Amino acid sequence: MIGIAYRSISRSFIASRSFINKTNERYFNVLALLEHQDGKSKPASLSAIEAAKRTGGDVFAFVVGPNASQIAQQASKTVDGLKQVIHVENNAYDRYLPDQIAKILYENAKKFDASHIFSAHSTLGKGVMPRIAAMLDVMQVSDVIRVVDEKTFVRPTYAGNVNVHVKTEDPVKLVTVRASAFDPAPAIDNGSAPVTAGVDPKPAALQSWVSENIIKSERPDLSSAERVVAGGRPLKDKATFEKTLTPLADKLGAAIGATRVAVDTGYADNSLQIGQTGKIIAPKLYIAVGVDGAIQHTAGIKDSKVIASINRDENSPIFQHSDVGLVADLYEAVPELVEKL
Repeated sequence: MIGIAYRSISRSFIASRSFINKTNERYFNVLALLEHQDGKSKPASLSAIEAAKRTGGDVFAFVVGPNASQIAQQASKTVDGLKQVIHVENNAYDRYLPDQIAKILYENAKKFDASHIFSAHSTLGKGVMPRIAAMLDVMQVSDVIRVVDEKTFVRPTYAGNVNVHVKTEDPVKLVTVRASAFDPAPAIDNGSAPVTAGVDPKPAALQSWVSENIIKSERPDLSSAERVVAGGRPLKDKATFEKTLTPLADKLGAAIGATRVAVDTGYADNSLQIGQTGKIIAPKLYIAVGVDGAIQHTAGIKDSKVIASINRDENSPIFQHSDVGLVADLYEAVPELVEKL
């Protein structure tokens, strides 16, 4: 009986407040976490907002951390389809520790009667959303690639080989969105969504920030780049990896990515890893250089518009996923391609 009572109490914290008007239209609120960096909204979060709009509910963007009010004002004017923008500005949240952000998002979802909470399937989203699910004792629907309706979502499983429809009757739906599956919410220049200060419960930090090592690059961000050049195991070492791929990426204005093997062996930084355990991308052009095409890697690139591969092994699995394939020695083919470009 104690367990049943606990479940009942936790689920009542946020009531799924919705109503039906005389024309049988149903109204409900969707809270979408809007991540930002360097004064700009992150594209992945804009994709989450676009996905949230497809539920048919009223979408409330939620911004937290330093400069939150500025980002909120910006989103109000430039992001299409927002009913309201809520912000909690506090420099104490500049490190976006998941325990703190989860508690803040939970309290604001309660205040604004949210029946859905959306976020990108990002590092922050993957840290925050399970914590909220535990607070509410509800199921989380992760890595969604399609919104069917307010209760039904499509997500991939078995490394992208099977798509499953998930229907949830939980009073609060928690959804993380695969950014590459949704275009970012359209930009506008005449938006007027109201901007409102949210509640700040000032949660204690249960974690502590130790350090970070930021690798700055002038290249496009891997997650949102239109062109990506990636390398795999045959590139031997870090110096060879950079020497081979950098000229090609420079010619194309492309981001550089890597397979898990290339990352694990130290050829590339882990921020460049593509695949099931790395970043899921969907560029217009993906060039695989010496990539074998393991299922875990192809799960991260299968939505690319054009996949072009260079591999000396004509039986390499990557060719089964490629629109264009070149069977050749990459050390000869890549310099020649750079020269032609």
